Amino acid sequence: MPSAPRVAARLAAAGCIAPDAEAALLLADTPGDDVLDARLVRREAGEPLEHIVGWASFAGRRVAVSPGVFVPRPRSEALVARALDLLAAAPPPRVAVDLCTGSGALAVVLAAALPDARVLAVDDDRRALDDARRNGAPLGVEVLEGDLDAPLPPDVRGAVAVLTAIVPYVPADELRYLPAEAREHEPRRALDGGPDGLDLLRRVAAAAPSLLRPGGHVLLEVAAHQAATATKVLELVGLARVAVGWDDDEITFVEGSAPGP
Repeated sequence: MPSAPRVAARLAAAGCIAPDAEAALLLADTPGDDVLDARLVRREAGEPLEHIVGWASFAGRRVAVSPGVFVPRPRSEALVARALDLLAAAPPPRVAVDLCTGSGALAVVLAAALPDARVLAVDDDRRALDDARRNGAPLGVEVLEGDLDAPLPPDVRGAVAVLTAIVPYVPADELRYLPAEAREHEPRRALDGGPDGLDLLRRVAAAAPSLLRPGGHVLLEVAAHQAATATKVLELVGLARVAVGWDDDEITFVEGSAPGP
């Protein structure tokens, strides 16, 4: 097995920004020299490390992520922490819905922390749904296929305590500026937010009032420069207590609540 410095040197030469950490992960996760060399070749070609090893670390959990599936980002952990606090504080029955769930990472974190909660996860990408089912099944997450809220059962509508969505929010004409590993290896549908990046956010916001129970919350990921427009979107659909959420010194999501207690 090659030494960590040799592996890190190959990764650094390929332009990886954290070669030492990636080398340590690959060496710990890879069974044998031949597999390691094949994985290094893939990483040197720009494939996401998470796709190569088959998992991502998200909010303290290991989440299965297959090639071609959106990789959960650390910046989303502030949103999931807030969602977890809100769901834990909600009176039973606790129902959470995660739209645009991808691998199901966010839904899995909620279900693992609150076993008594009913957690539903929705996406229309079948490759991602395979991962979501693999990740969510042991925790009882209900994984549904369809467009946003369309497949949700009638008993959920008007009963949701926490509604989340890591929507695609990159403006279409800015996709070309994304790192190659995202641009070339993740589905465009998970990145492309339309002309201003807020197409899907507007649709989720419009659906939120009919899904949330009184006092229920919706949390939607955005880029910091989109926060002002996104908060107006939430206000225009009738949501209350609209605010922004932070990760350290950066705005990463917006939230609002249905009128009520």
